[in-house]
Amino acid sequence: MKIVIAPDSFKGSLTAQEAADAIEEGIRKILPDAELVKVPMADGGEGTVRSLVDATGGQIVTAEVTDPLGRPAEAAYGLLGDGSTAVIEMAAASGIQFVDAQTRNPLITTTYGTGQLVKDALDHGVKEIIVGLGGSATNDGGAGMAQALGVQLLDINGDELPYGGEALLKLDKVDCSQLDPRLEQVRIRLASDVTNPLTGLRGASAVFGPQKGATPAMVEKLDEALIHYAKVIESQLGRDVRDVPGAGAAGGLGAGFLAFTDASMQPGVQIVVEATHLKELAAGAALCITGEGGIDYQTQFGKTPMGTAQAVKEVTPDCTVVAIAGNVGQGINQLYGLGIDAIFGIMPGVATMQDAIAGAGVNLSRTAENVARLVVKARCGMTS
Repeated sequence: MKIVIAPDSFKGSLTAQEAADAIEEGIRKILPDAELVKVPMADGGEGTVRSLVDATGGQIVTAEVTDPLGRPAEAAYGLLGDGSTAVIEMAAASGIQFVDAQTRNPLITTTYGTGQLVKDALDHGVKEIIVGLGGSATNDGGAGMAQALGVQLLDINGDELPYGGEALLKLDKVDCSQLDPRLEQVRIRLASDVTNPLTGLRGASAVFGPQKGATPAMVEKLDEALIHYAKVIESQLGRDVRDVPGAGAAGGLGAGFLAFTDASMQPGVQIVVEATHLKELAAGAALCITGEGGIDYQTQFGKTPMGTAQAVKEVTPDCTVVAIAGNVGQGINQLYGLGIDAIFGIMPGVATMQDAIAGAGVNLSRTAENVARLVVKARCGMTS
C-alpha cells in the first residue's frame, strides 16, 4: 500500500519535515510494511524554504544583508537539491520580525536585503529563483530590492533615492543600465496567494500598511508614492504594474519584481507542488495524509492541504486524502467537494497553547495511527 505524507508545518511547533516524521511514526505502528513517501510541503509563506530544502535534499545558505531599517543582519535562504534552484522567503531579510511597535515605519523600511539575497543566489550560479512573498515590514514597491540589484532610482537632481516608500514621491528617473545582467538568464517565480493590486483601496498601502504601523495619513502618502512610482515605471520602462493581481504582495515587492525582472507570479502551493515533484511521487497512492496547524473555510483559497489534495487527485483520482490539523475551524464542509475526503483534529482535549505546541508531535502521531487503523479496518471490510 502506497501512502503519501505531505503536510505543511504546524506553525510554532513542528516543521513540515517534523510533521511528516510524526505522521510516519503513527502509521508504521499499524502498517509497518506500507510504502511511505514523505513530501514536506508549504504554500509560499513562512516555512517554504525549510520545506523545499528538506524535500529535495538541499542546503541552507546564510548571507549578510541590510534589514528593513537599514541595519546589518544575517538572513538565510535555500539551495535545493537540484543544485540550480534557490528559494527565498523575502521575510528572512525584510520581514516584520525586524521591527517592533516603536520602530515599525513603512515610510522608511526597505526591501534592500531581499535584493541582496537574490544577488547572493546569483553568485551561487542558480538558474531559477523562487521568492516567497509575505510577512514584510515594507511598503516600498520593491524599490530597495531593485537598488540592491543595480537599479538606480534618481530624484530630479540625479541623486539616489533613500530607502523607504515615502521616498518614491521624489522619483524622477529609473536607470537600469547597471541592473545585474545575470537576471536575464534566470527564471524568477513569485510565490503568493495574495491577489491585491499595487495601489488603491485594495492595494498594498491600504490593506497591509496598517499592520506595518501605517496611520491613515501614512497610508494616503504611501499610496500616492506607489501611484507615482508605477507611473514612472510605465512611462520609462513600458511596464504597467499598477493593477496586476499580486503586485501589492509584500508591500508592493511583487510589483518591483515584475517591473525590473521577467518574473512570473503563481500561487505558492502550486510552485511547491512542482518543486517537490509531488504529482509524480503520488502516482498510484491509495492514501495521502496532509495537514497544517489550522484548517477552516479559508483552506480552499490556496492553502497547503487543498493544493496538495488537488494535485494528488489529479494524478490518482481514487486516492483518499485525509487532512490533519491542530485546530479545525468553521466551514470545513466546503472542503469535502474540493479534494479533501476527511479532516481530523489532533487535540485530545482542552489544553493551553503552550501544552498544545509542546504535544504537537505526540498528538499528530497518535492521530495518524488512528487514521491507519481506520484504513486497515476499511480494507478488511472490503475484502471480507
